[in-house]
Amino acid sequence: MSSQPEYILEQKLIEQLHALGHKAVKISDESELIKNLKSQLEIHNKKKFSEKEFEKILNHLSKGNVFEKAKILRDRFQFTKDDGTSEWIEFINQDHWCQNQFQVTNQISQEGEYKNRYDVTVLINGLPLVQIELKRRGLEMKEAFNQINRYHHQSFTSGIGLFNYVQLFVISNGVNTKYYSNNAKQSFKQTFFWSDEHNNNITQLDKFAQAFLEPCHIAKMITKYIVLNQTYKILMVLRPYQYYAVEKIVERVRNSDNNGFIWHTTGSGKTLTSFKASQILKEIPKVEKVVFVVDRKDLDYQTQKEFDAFEKGSVDATENTKHLVKQLSDNTKLIVTTLQKLNTAITKEKHGKKLVHLKDKKVVFIFDECHRSQFGETHQNIKRYFEKAQMIGFTGTPISETNSVGKIEGQAATTNMLFGECLHKYVITDAIRDDNVLKFSVEYVGRYKEKEGSNTYIDTEVEGIDTQELLESPKRLEKITDYIIAEYGRKTHQKTFNAMFCVSRIDVLQKYYDLFQKKKEEGKHNLKIGTIFSYGGNEDNEDANGIIEEVELGMVAEPRAEYGFNHSRNVLDRYICNYNEMFGSNYSTKDSQDFYRYYNDIAKRVRNKEVDLIIVVNMFLTGFDSPQLNTLFLDKNLKYHGLIQAFSRTNRIIGEKKSQGNIVCFRNLKSATDDAVTLFSNKESITEIIIQPIEDYIELFNAALLKLKIVAPEIGSVDHYQTEQEKFEFVQVFRELMRVLNILKSFADFNFADLEMQEFEFDGYKSKYLDIWTSLKKTGEGGEGKVSILDDVDFELELIHRDEINVSYILSLLANLKDSNLKGDKREQKIKEIREILSGDAQLRNKKELIEKFIEENLASISDGDSVTDGFETFWNKEKTAAFEKIALEESLNKVKFQETINQFLFTSKTPKLSEALQLLEVKPKLTERNNIGKRIIQKVQDFVEVFIEGVEG
Repeated sequence: MSSQPEYILEQKLIEQLHALGHKAVKISDESELIKNLKSQLEIHNKKKFSEKEFEKILNHLSKGNVFEKAKILRDRFQFTKDDGTSEWIEFINQDHWCQNQFQVTNQISQEGEYKNRYDVTVLINGLPLVQIELKRRGLEMKEAFNQINRYHHQSFTSGIGLFNYVQLFVISNGVNTKYYSNNAKQSFKQTFFWSDEHNNNITQLDKFAQAFLEPCHIAKMITKYIVLNQTYKILMVLRPYQYYAVEKIVERVRNSDNNGFIWHTTGSGKTLTSFKASQILKEIPKVEKVVFVVDRKDLDYQTQKEFDAFEKGSVDATENTKHLVKQLSDNTKLIVTTLQKLNTAITKEKHGKKLVHLKDKKVVFIFDECHRSQFGETHQNIKRYFEKAQMIGFTGTPISETNSVGKIEGQAATTNMLFGECLHKYVITDAIRDDNVLKFSVEYVGRYKEKEGSNTYIDTEVEGIDTQELLESPKRLEKITDYIIAEYGRKTHQKTFNAMFCVSRIDVLQKYYDLFQKKKEEGKHNLKIGTIFSYGGNEDNEDANGIIEEVELGMVAEPRAEYGFNHSRNVLDRYICNYNEMFGSNYSTKDSQDFYRYYNDIAKRVRNKEVDLIIVVNMFLTGFDSPQLNTLFLDKNLKYHGLIQAFSRTNRIIGEKKSQGNIVCFRNLKSATDDAVTLFSNKESITEIIIQPIEDYIELFNAALLKLKIVAPEIGSVDHYQTEQEKFEFVQVFRELMRVLNILKSFADFNFADLEMQEFEFDGYKSKYLDIWTSLKKTGEGGEGKVSILDDVDFELELIHRDEINVSYILSLLANLKDSNLKGDKREQKIKEIREILSGDAQLRNKKELIEKFIEENLASISDGDSVTDGFETFWNKEKTAAFEKIALEESLNKVKFQETINQFLFTSKTPKLSEALQLLEVKPKLTERNNIGKRIIQKVQDFVEVFIEGVEG
C-alpha cells in the first residue's frame, strides 16, 4: 500500500476534531482570521464591538513576542468604548477552561519572507493556539519540527503576528505524533509523546487527537499546564507523566488528608512538576500553606531560583530560621525551605510558639528527594507539630526494604512507610524510552572482566582485591590519573562536554587533585580542574547501601581523627586559591556564606563548561543538573540509589552528539550496577538502561554501511544523482552511519580498523554529504516558491564538526609541513590530506577556496614554519578587505554602516532584519525590488562573517 498522502491525513483529522466538538470554519488568510477573531471574541465575552473598539483590541493583541503574547492571552484587557465608558474583556477562560469557543481550520496562508500554508489550526476564541503540522507516513517527524522552525523565521511574525499566540505545536506522520510548547529556541529533544496514566505512549494520530485534542483537555493543557519561565522568557509545557502526577497530587489534597509520593526518575523534571502542583494547591481554599522542603542549602537556592523563574515573586527565599518563621506566620502561601530550618522552627521554643495557629490548619508539605535525611527525628517532629500536615514526597530512587538501612519502630524505614501510597510512577526505563534521559555506557577499567589487549585492561592492582592499602596506593592513583588524562578528549568529544570524577574520601581526593596539578605543571594536560567538599567528617559518611548524607553547607561535623577538620579546611582553601587564580575570583572558607558563594560559582562554571573536570566525594552526586556533563569517572563503591543518583549526573539530554552518559569505573561495580538497575526497574531492563558493548555497535555500523552501499556504491555515485529523492535517501542512510560512529568513538577500544570501512572512505562520503548541505544552503531552501524535500531534513552537522579543527589547526599542519622539508609526492600527499580535512569539516568548507589559494600562491615563499601564521594573517586581511569592498561596490552599500552591521551581527548573533539591510543602501531601491535586494544583502553579511571571521581563531 502506498504512503498515505498528507491531504488525506489532514482531512481525516479535521473530521475527527469536528466530531470532538471543534466547529469547522474556513479561513484562508490573515484578513479572514481577523474577521473570525472579532466574531469569536464577541461570542465569548457576550459583547459587540464596533470597528473602532475592535481596532483597539487588535492593537493590544499585536504587541510583543511569543512570551509577551502568552501573558496577554492570560490577562484581561481594559479599553475605552466609543461612548467613553471602560470595558474589560478576556481572551481565554482559565478557571472554567471548557467554557471557551473551539474551532478548527486548515491551509491558512501567510506571507512574510516566504509564503507559507499551515496544515491544521485549532482556534480558541478566534486565536490560533494550537498548530498541527503533518507529514506523510514514512517521513521523520523531525522534518515537521524543522518546517515549523522555518515558519518562525519566515511568516509567523508577519502581519499583526497572531500566529505568535500559538501555545502548542503538534507534529505527526500519522504513525507517530508529538507535541511541544511554542519556544523557537528548543531542540527536537523537547518534543513529547502523550501517554496514558501508565506511561503507554499514544502515538497514532487518531488516538492522540481523541486523548489530547479534545476541546476540554487541550484548553486545560493551555490554561493550567503551560508554565511561563520568567528567566528565559519561554513557554514550557508539562509532559504527560508530570501532568498525571500533578493531577494525582491535587486530587489527593482536595479529597483526603492522606500522604503520598511520586516516583519520577532522576532527570525527569521534578522541579517543574512540584512547582505546578504547588501553584495549584495554594489556590485550594482549605490549604493554609504549601511548604516545599529540600534537605540541603544548595538545593534550597537552586529550587528557589527555579520556582522564581516559573513565576516571579511566587517564592520568598528563606535566608534564616527567623525569616522562615515570619513566612509561616504571615500571608505567604508558598514557601521553599530546608528540612534543617523547618526542624529548628518547630523545635525551638522561641520560634515554635509563634506558629501555634498552624497546628490545626491544613499545611501541605512537598518533599524533594524524599528518601534523603527524612528517616530521623525531623520527619516525626513535623508530624507531631502540624497535626493536620499532609505530606507529599518526590523521589527518583525510593527506599524499599532491599536498600533500607534504618529502622522506625522496629521496621525497615522505607518511602512507603513515611509517605504511604505511590501516586504516580515514571521510572528510568520510561524516561529512556521517551528520550527524556539518555542510556549509560559503562566501562570497567582494570583487570576485571575485560579482554586482554583492551585499552581498559590496565593493571590497577585490584583484581579480586579490595583493600584500602591497594586501592589508595600511589602507583594505582597515578595510573588512574594518567588514564583520565589520556581518555578525557575521547569521552567528552574533545571538550564538547565535561566530566566529574567521584572518589572515596577527602584524603584520596587530595592525592588525586595534587597529581593532576603536578602533571599539568609538567605540561601533560591543560584541563581546568576544580573541586569541592564539606570541610568536616560528614563528607565521607556513606553507609553500606550508598545513602549519601551531607551536612548543610558550611556546617561542620566531628572530624575524623586521622583527617582532621583543620587539615581538610586548609586543603580546600588551598584548592580554592587555585580556582581564584584560574577565574579571577576571591572565594574562601572563612565563613559558611563565602563557602556557599563558592559552591554556587563552581556549579555555574561546571554548567557553562568553564571547568573541565570536577573532583568530588559526595557533593554534586545528587541534586546537581548539568546537561553539558557527559562523563563520570568513578573510584568509589556505590550501591542502589547512591549508584543510580551518581550515574544520573551524566544522562541529561542536549543535542545529537551527546548520545549517552559515559561511566568509567575504576572499581568492579558490575554486580552493584546490575542490582541497582534491577531494584529501580527490573532485571530485564538492563539492556534498556546500559548501552550494548562495542561489538554490537560495530555490527550496527556495518549494517548501516550495507544500506549506504545500496544507495551509493561508490563515493562518486553521489555526483550522478538526478533527483532530490536520491539525495534525500543518501542523507538519511549516511546520517544513520554518523550516529552509530558517534557512539563508537566514545569507547576506549574504538579503532576504525575494526569497521568494514576505512576512515578515508568515510571522509569521502562525508564530503558528498556536506556538498548536498552546502548546495541546499546556497539555493535558500529550494528557492522562493519551490519546496524541496530536503528543506526540512536535519543534517546533524554537530556529528561532523570536530571542535579541535579550525583555521589555527590547519595553520599548525602547514607550519609542520613547511618545517618538514618534504618534497615531491610526499609533500603533495600531505597537502592532499589537509585539503581532505578542509572538505570534511562543515565550518571550514566555506574557507576552503581561500586556504587553498594561500597554499598555492604564498606557502612556497614563506621561509619557515614560524612564519606561516604571520604570512596567513597578511593574506587573510587582504582577502577580507577585498571581499568587503567587492560586496559594498556590488550592492552600493554605505561602508561605515555595512561594517557596523557586521559588528552588530557578531555581537548579538542576530540576523539583520530586512529593514536594517535596506538602510545600508546608498540608493533607495524600487518598491518591487526591496524584498530580493534586502535578502541578498542579509545573505552576503552572513556569508562574509562565516568565511572571514567565524572559526578563524583557535
